[in-house]
Order: sequence, then structure tokens, then C-alpha cells
Amino acid sequence: MARPIRSFVGALTTPMAKEGLAKQGYHHGNLRQALVTAALELIAARGPQGFTLSEAAKVAGVTPAAVYRHFAGREDLIAECARQGYAIFADLMEHAWNDGQPSALAAFGATGRAYLAFAKKFPGHYMAMFESGLSPNRSPELAAGAARAEAVTLKATQALSTHIPESRRPPASMVAAHVRALSHGVVELYARGTPGGQSPFSPEELLESGIGVYLRGLGLIAPD
Repeated sequence: MARPIRSFVGALTTPMAKEGLAKQGYHHGNLRQALVTAALELIAARGPQGFTLSEAAKVAGVTPAAVYRHFAGREDLIAECARQGYAIFADLMEHAWNDGQPSALAAFGATGRAYLAFAKKFPGHYMAMFESGLSPNRSPELAAGAARAEAVTLKATQALSTHIPESRRPPASMVAAHVRALSHGVVELYARGTPGGQSPFSPEELLESGIGVYLRGLGLIAPD
């Protein structure tokens, strides 16, 4: 049986929530995370380019000058939001994949649902990761987090192709990239705003059917 996604994503929290901390100023010793939390709120509301460092400082309850004790600038702050997001995202994807149990196909489907659940639960992180224009190669830490999350999709696509002779298998990295692109498209077009407002089908149904058509076309799963 595939692992439940909803309960696991519901238990995931940001570092600030894990520590049970409210927004606090520098004198409380956690300014860095307070600024990250403030930035995540602003990103979710306005997008990665829709706020200034001064606004993040105001939400965190500190002076703008205090921000520079921890971040070189706004992009540095957004990059830390993305780094933390990748850590949460990778945990969720690994939970969903569950080492390919109970079957490679069932676990593959769970990773798709996990992608959508992450985007819904952590919109600020998601937008910092995928919509800020920052390269994952900006820092070794950010690159490592992105690679851990992407490795799950790669493993899942490789597992689906084991029944095909190696000489005829589509490149797993290409398939994984296409699946991520499909997932991101569903998030952008159909998973934001009022559910059902842009399509009579749920985001989960759209993603599952779209990826199913794609995988069948490649011969990775059997026709219906």
C-alpha cells in the first residue's frame, strides 16, 4: 500500500514552526529565521520579486540595517527560502517514493501527488525555488538540496523502465525532466486559486492522466 501523502505533508513544518517560535527580533537570537519566515509570507502573497528587504524587516519586526547581519541582499534571502524549501520537498518526495513500494507505478504516482501537495502547503518555498529566477547552482547547499529532490524523480523513472531492453529505453533524465515540467504546469495553471475554477478536473486528476498518456506513449507502462 502506498504511503499516505496528506498526513505526512500536514506534519511537515518550517524550521520556525519546528522550534515553536513566533516572529522575533534580533535581540531574541533568531533574526535569520524570522527574516526567512517574513520573506516566505511576502513571496506567497506577492511573488519573489514583489517585496523589498525593508518590507521583510518590517514584517520580522527589525530595522532594515539588521537584515545585512545575515543576508547580503534580497536574492540571498530568497536563496535561503529556496534552500529550506528543497529540504522539505526532498523529504516529502522520498516519503512518497518509499523505495518504490508497493510497486514502481504506484510509488511514481505518489510522487506526483506529493509535488502538488508541496506546492499547496508551502507556496512561498515553492515560488522561491521555481519562480524566483535563482539558479540552484547559486551555492553548493542550494545545489545539493535541488539534486536530492530531483534524484527521487530520476529513480522513479528508472524503475519504470526496467522491463524495456536497455538499448531501447528513453533517457531517464529526459523523462524525469518532462515529468517535472508537466507537474509544474499543472501547479501554475490549475492548482492555484479556487479549486475547480479553471478546470472541471482536479489538479491531481489532470497530472495523473497527463503523465499516464506520456508514459504510455513511451512504452513505460501498459496501455489501458
